[in-house]
Amino acid sequence: MTTPAVSVLIPCYNAAATLDEAMTSLLAQTLDDLEVVALDDGSEDATADRLRAWAARDGRVRPVLLPHRGLIPALNAGLAACRAPLVARMDADDRAHPDRLAQQVALLDRSPEIAVAGCLVDGFPAEEVREGFRIYIAWLNSLVTSEDIAREIWIESPLAHSSVVLRKAAVEGLGGYQDHGWPEDYDLWLRMHLSGARFAKVPQVLLYWREHPARLTRTDRRYSVENFLRAKARYLAAGPLCERGAVIVWGAGQMGRRLSKHLTRAAVPLAAFVDIDPAKIGRRRRGLPVYAPGDLPALWHGLERPVLLLAVGARGARALIREQLMTMGLREGEDWWAVA
Repeated sequence: MTTPAVSVLIPCYNAAATLDEAMTSLLAQTLDDLEVVALDDGSEDATADRLRAWAARDGRVRPVLLPHRGLIPALNAGLAACRAPLVARMDADDRAHPDRLAQQVALLDRSPEIAVAGCLVDGFPAEEVREGFRIYIAWLNSLVTSEDIAREIWIESPLAHSSVVLRKAAVEGLGGYQDHGWPEDYDLWLRMHLSGARFAKVPQVLLYWREHPARLTRTDRRYSVENFLRAKARYLAAGPLCERGAVIVWGAGQMGRRLSKHLTRAAVPLAAFVDIDPAKIGRRRRGLPVYAPGDLPALWHGLERPVLLLAVGARGARALIREQLMTMGLREGEDWWAVA
């Protein structure tokens, strides 16, 4: 049996209603040297029957039927079953553009330094795509180059999991998918980022991402804001904040305070907050003094090995504060990182 150019890893759980649409889009790819490793995670509907039917119709489909253990064990079992050196992720309720795999594999072939190739995405059906999802997709699609993604990886997950093609060896070399109680894909991106891996995207919409009320990001506690903050705190402490003497958090509002709680638990040396709110300036939040932005230069120069985290989530605030920090001569990615 020859090794395909790319394996498509598609975990399924009670996916019978949407599976045919996803499979049709995969088997119509212009890059046809592929296998579809489709895992049924103990579904209670007709998912397994639909997978058997697809396998009988097209020999490139390889069903793997498992007892129900959850997404992360299913992903690791699927990753082990994939035969190709490149693994594309796809969810059983999404659709792929016909050129998706051809374009992403081409990006990886011409860029051996890239470990993960993403693409632009579009949400559907239109009536289910709410404002928050549209804003997130617009942000995702604004991040294309390795530099874009590395700059903003601490803000949110910068790639839609079902939109990527991964180098299998890079993922397995870091222990595959891990369960820490927060999003498994964001956890993988952060571990890869800290290991020096690089990401990039094909600047074209190649994945149609289905939005619906039962999507895991809406229903699973692992995808809560609090658990994203826990993930950020753990890997910030292991990466950008390691061996820094004092951490300043710009943003003494809810997001900054919640993040600071998890940073404290990770033994990060927090020094102060910065905020524009007169009601907060001069007071203390979580035991730390709150300074005005105008006080930042003196505060910065009075600390040993300082670093700043920008934790303001208000729309438009990040760009304004970025300009202020640049004016101060602080370098993004060296002196400070945006984390909200």
